[in-house]
Amino acid sequence: MLDNNEISETLNEFKKELEKTIIFIKNEYQGIRAGRANPHILDKVLVECYGVLTPLNQMANINVTEARILTINLWDISQMKNVIKSISMADLGVNISDDGRVIRLNFPILTEERRKEIAKSVKSILENTKITMRNQRRDCIDYFKKLKKDGDISEDDLTYYEKEVQKTFDNYVAEVDKIHSAKEREILEI
Repeated sequence: MLDNNEISETLNEFKKELEKTIIFIKNEYQGIRAGRANPHILDKVLVECYGVLTPLNQMANINVTEARILTINLWDISQMKNVIKSISMADLGVNISDDGRVIRLNFPILTEERRKEIAKSVKSILENTKITMRNQRRDCIDYFKKLKKDGDISEDDLTYYEKEVQKTFDNYVAEVDKIHSAKEREILEI
């Protein structure tokens, strides 16, 4: 017979995987702009600095100075051209200006059409996240079905664990839906 520690460990591992999925969707949504200046939009911008690709947020102080303006204060002014080039190549939909010392990113007001496009991409991220979560649920339930087949747990145990997995899954899906709804509201508000 199987000990309860292994079963508890499996359920805990399932929860950890769902937590990682929640963290993933939050990070993805952070990088999507909604018409306001958001420093996280630059998280994935890499700059060639002395022959090495370096994240922009490790080369400068990035601040929101107004609702739609980010300022970038580089620690090494000699990298200004490389930074501007990298931001331009990232195609963030911002207007870039500099005064030789500070780079300013102006976030234009989003059109309704652009807001709807962004909302669609946010919905796509949600759907992919839910697919991942369903796969994680399936894998966990398959593990319990294998235990039942091997005679390590009873039919009643299998039913109980399937319900536990489903209950946990439903809670995390509700959290993902809440995160999505908040992001969608943020994008669609004018």
